[in-house]
Amino acid sequence: MAGFHASQCGFCTPGMCMSIFTSLANADKSKKPEPQKGFSKLTVSEAERAFSGNMCRCTGYRPIVDACKSFASDVDLEDLGLNVFWKKGDKHADVSKLPAYTLGGGVCTFPDFLKSEIKSSLHHLNDDSDVTISREGWYHPKSIEQYYDLLNSGLFSDCPVKVVVANTSSGVKGYKDQDLYDKYIDIGDIPELSAIWKKDGGIEIGAATPISKTIEILEQEAGSKSSPNGSVVFRKLAEHMSKVATPFVRNTASIGGNIILAQKYPFPSDIATILLGAASTVRLQVYSQTLEVTLEEFLEQPPSDPSTLLLSIFIPHWASDSQKESKVIFETYRAAPRPLGNAVSYINSAMLGHVSQKSSGDLVLSNLRMAFGAYGTEHAIRATKVEQHLNGKVLAPSVVLEAVQLLRETVVPMEGTSHAEYRVSVAVAFLFSFLSPFAKGIKGPGKNPSIGSASSSDTDDPCNLPLSSRRDTVSSGDHKPVGEPIKKYAVELQASGEAVYVDDIPAPKNCLYGEFIYSTQPLAYVKNIKFKPSLASEKVLTVVSAKDIPSGGQNIGSSFMFGDEPLFGSPVAEYAGQALGVVIAETQRYANLAGKQVVVEYDTKDLKPPILTVEQAVQNNSYFEVPPGKYPKQVGDFSKGMAEADHKILSTEVKLASQYYFYMETQTALAIPDEDNTIVVYSSSQYPELAQNVIASFQESRNIDHFSYCNSAIQQYMLLQVATAAALCAFKLHRPVRMYLNRSTDMIMIGGRHPIKAYYTVGFKSNGRITALHLDILINAGISPDASPLMPDTMMSGLKKYNWGALSFDIKVCKTNNTSKSVMRAPGDTQGSFIAEAIIEHVA
Repeated sequence: MAGFHASQCGFCTPGMCMSIFTSLANADKSKKPEPQKGFSKLTVSEAERAFSGNMCRCTGYRPIVDACKSFASDVDLEDLGLNVFWKKGDKHADVSKLPAYTLGGGVCTFPDFLKSEIKSSLHHLNDDSDVTISREGWYHPKSIEQYYDLLNSGLFSDCPVKVVVANTSSGVKGYKDQDLYDKYIDIGDIPELSAIWKKDGGIEIGAATPISKTIEILEQEAGSKSSPNGSVVFRKLAEHMSKVATPFVRNTASIGGNIILAQKYPFPSDIATILLGAASTVRLQVYSQTLEVTLEEFLEQPPSDPSTLLLSIFIPHWASDSQKESKVIFETYRAAPRPLGNAVSYINSAMLGHVSQKSSGDLVLSNLRMAFGAYGTEHAIRATKVEQHLNGKVLAPSVVLEAVQLLRETVVPMEGTSHAEYRVSVAVAFLFSFLSPFAKGIKGPGKNPSIGSASSSDTDDPCNLPLSSRRDTVSSGDHKPVGEPIKKYAVELQASGEAVYVDDIPAPKNCLYGEFIYSTQPLAYVKNIKFKPSLASEKVLTVVSAKDIPSGGQNIGSSFMFGDEPLFGSPVAEYAGQALGVVIAETQRYANLAGKQVVVEYDTKDLKPPILTVEQAVQNNSYFEVPPGKYPKQVGDFSKGMAEADHKILSTEVKLASQYYFYMETQTALAIPDEDNTIVVYSSSQYPELAQNVIASFQESRNIDHFSYCNSAIQQYMLLQVATAAALCAFKLHRPVRMYLNRSTDMIMIGGRHPIKAYYTVGFKSNGRITALHLDILINAGISPDASPLMPDTMMSGLKKYNWGALSFDIKVCKTNNTSKSVMRAPGDTQGSFIAEAIIEHVA
């Protein structure tokens, strides 16, 4: 990683290293041929898939891919990008200069101190006498009987309980309800729910079995001589499941949990769809009663409550019919933004049946099952009308056309579904792809229409092919050593996981934890703050607010060249998401939970209506001033350019929404009272000097030191409220205070990119040459100027990439009652380029 410049902020790098290490270790165990010396058994495509579940937000994936591919035995060294192992301009890449890989030599012993810590944390789970409570509110029954005893105990009569195995659903359903539960029942330790039963008719898999283990079992059964008929179905199921979520999620998430999600919510599950297509059944228990129903029937039932326990899923072998000389065919499909997983499907499908040949030589299908899901439906469904229409018929063009029409009537997305027409068209494409190999007189993407090919039901998997390639431009070297590849300082620390980020710093003794209380109203007086009665509210130690700022101090949370922004909204909350205070608790979890239990009383008397849109800002003349030196210059004579135009587009609107900066490390800080009335602050800010000045503003007489520690490189530059709030809390309480915003709070309080509304008038010649462009641009800056007055100038860098002939514009930076928008990589250039491309497309 270090040699290929594959680390920038380094926050994701240890995870990347562990992912490629896992793939290398697994490849070493495989039965592949021995590679050439210095390389692993890994292939290039496997190396690229190794980190399909990892996220990087600043380095860019190309150097990371190059580092991973350098281990592969089939790598083309010329494809490897810039690195420190050979110089730019070398005629040949020298493999001997790459660090050699030793087969099987990289596995290290798991550290003893971690082993002992895991043993101690799991020690209580070995007690078979009672239900285990591993921590407050988390229950571990060891049998189904204990599970129902728990439900009947009355422990959950006054609060909702969540039944989990790995609790990965909190990532699927978003961040809205993950803190609504105080109590959980973990059923992952019930042996019956993780058992596997191999039966004559198929295989039964316990509901708590991890998805990755399910894939492994299906692959084993697909190649097993004891179940030759199930090979097609099991192999396809395993291939499709390997594209669900990410390797990390598949290693922990259970197959039953995925089915329950699909049954309780409009969750676009791939697994539910393909198991429905494979005619799976499920076994349930409701207290003392055990039921077995088809998956189709289970999905159609009302949402399950904790009294309904999913025990197992049965997948049949689907034997070929020897009397009719038919073969099993089974195909699964998914359309998603990324082919290797880590993306929810736009639509998915599974189609199964038998194909046989008539005496005339025509192929017919029978026993068809066609399942479709994720297209904007409550749950996966079967296209029964299409099945009935196709069963036993020769697939002439008219038959296929009618099947398509029936499918369009069946696959109907719910109102409000995004890209509804696209999803339906993809469903039709899936159906055509499945039918075309067997259709008479139709050429399609499938294989030749023979029973032999139908039985294998295999197609080339694009996921087995490399996804990326690279070409480097060789420099002349006239400016050496400028441009020479040199490893970044401390990159080895980042890649090895030794670099210390703010949240890696051990909590000091007596450390407290904070969570913001924020406004849910855009413009209102804050009359009172109280908490709903709950376990979390009982753990609240205090609330720090603007009244705790020492006399003479200033209520400043962040500052930039164009002005300040308050730390707390007091007495008026100016926008939804503005901090009103910080709730302090003994643990971060209780602080977060307490923050969700806050009830704020508002009053809007004598206040004007909030300004929320740029249109309202124009009506109220609410703008931030742009310094004359920061306002861009216009180009040419617009009136003259329009007079030369053969065609004109007048006052056309283009809009850009805001964009959240999805950095890896959310806003975090640790403030520690130190000697001589100073406070040491560790912050993820990239601007320690400004952070120190802002923190010092709440008490000028105090000497406050500030240190920035290994921050994540894509953090927002000017939002320093977390560090300032933590310092104020530590100053008041005389104890260390740590704040680490959860993703939900971070997204609500952080402004993101600037939303923009623009109107353009453009003139152009018949040959397409543009002669003049005028733009009226409204920039939504939010409540404070921050760096927004720089936006007009930076937007022009994107717009002026094209020659518009004459270019005139009127750009206004609007002040609204929204979170303050800030700048990050390519501020303004991103929006300017988007507007420019929209105009070019319209003209074309």
